[in-house]
Amino acid sequence: MPYDETTATRVRPLLSRRKGFEEKQMFGGIGFLLNGNMCCGVWKEFLILRVGPAAYEETLAQEFVQQFDITGRAMKGWVMIEPPGLADPADLKSWVDLAILFAGSLPPKAK
Repeated sequence: MPYDETTATRVRPLLSRRKGFEEKQMFGGIGFLLNGNMCCGVWKEFLILRVGPAAYEETLAQEFVQQFDITGRAMKGWVMIEPPGLADPADLKSWVDLAILFAGSLPPKAK
């Protein structure tokens, strides 16, 4: 199943005006990067967020959130948001802002 382009279209404007924004096809979906660091993405119908180790458990405990596990091995610091958790534009923005907060704390990657 390809990634949900509608979700990607909703996420893109939340990031596209930021310095260092880039998007890449990856993991069978689309990834959004800031300064070379993965920030968030869309895989199938899920929004993927990189929230980091400090926010991981708290984020995972929220409604519509599950571990990022597409290979049978969960990735700590990453979560998947189910579609009902993205329906409200304000909720989508809050999720993406959480990923921006973590990705923005990382040093830029050299190209």
